[in-house]
Amino acid sequence: MTDHFTCSICGSQHDGLVTDWGYKLPDAVWNIPEPCRSENARFNSDLCQFGERYFIRCVLGVPFTEQSGEFGWGAWAEVDWSVFKLYREFWDKDGSSEPVCEGTLANSLPAYEHSLGMPVLIQFRDPTSRPSLHATQDDESQLAIEQREGIDVVRYHEILSVIARRRASP
Repeated sequence: MTDHFTCSICGSQHDGLVTDWGYKLPDAVWNIPEPCRSENARFNSDLCQFGERYFIRCVLGVPFTEQSGEFGWGAWAEVDWSVFKLYREFWDKDGSSEPVCEGTLANSLPAYEHSLGMPVLIQFRDPTSRPSLHATQDDESQLAIEQREGIDVVRYHEILSVIARRRASP
């Protein structure tokens, strides 16, 4: 594993190891063949509508236990129309004092089996930050436990390995 990476957003090389992994679209929309994708769904980098299904892009953080910071999953949450509409209302305002909203994880995270469809809580934040995703308190999945308790350096490198394999596959 190298101690630098090329950013998929800016294209520049950065020192250190990757500390986030993002998804351009929810899995259901990404799975539409590209020539038909924009005909069947409306989307930008933060919002997506696919028929009567609504999605918002968020960040699900998993804290490190042996260093500062966290590993951030830039994932999508599927939400009800009312949550989608509320998020649009808070687009350029501070929504951090709003109550949490419910949704489901709309991406399958490669380091966590059965993550697609897991219930999540969404907390809006200030206009410069995407909403945060949190596993529910009663969720005992590996992802939920690691989000509550954090990950050590060994688990962090396992996650990086899974991501590297996924990036290398066709």
